[in-house]
Amino acid sequence: MSLTQRSATPVVSTGGLALMLVGGLVATVAFDLFGQWLTPTLGFARLAPVPLATQTLQVLLGLTESAVLGGTIVHWATGILFYPIGYVFIALPIARAIIPGIHWLVVAVVYGVVLWVFALYVMAHLVAGNPPFLGFTGITYVALVGHVVYAVVLGAVLAARR
Repeated sequence: MSLTQRSATPVVSTGGLALMLVGGLVATVAFDLFGQWLTPTLGFARLAPVPLATQTLQVLLGLTESAVLGGTIVHWATGILFYPIGYVFIALPIARAIIPGIHWLVVAVVYGVVLWVFALYVMAHLVAGNPPFLGFTGITYVALVGHVVYAVVLGAVLAARR
């Protein structure tokens, strides 16, 4: 059984759910390797998803500096669970309703850009109080590519099952 059927109600099998979680894990590892190892090694900005998640928790819940563990949990839960749910149950169905037969790679790239806007505008700016898109500095563009890398890896893992 696939992750979604072509009916109004998505259906997730045990295997589909496991694959979605594995895809999220692999994509999160790829995102972190890209943004925290590769880009600084090449002289570009280093992504800081855990500090951003920690800052967001501090703003939303009034937590202290000891919220780093919470930020780590939020980062990994988002990458492993919440972003894949958005891809499988929102992005793919909308894309397929608008353009039937659209290739998963196109959906993944667009989804990566949407994730970037969500992370750097909604969460970093509107919630955490940072400048929009972190001031359009080097980290902004590394984050853009990183979120697209994340979404493409997630999409590839899920597409490989077919």
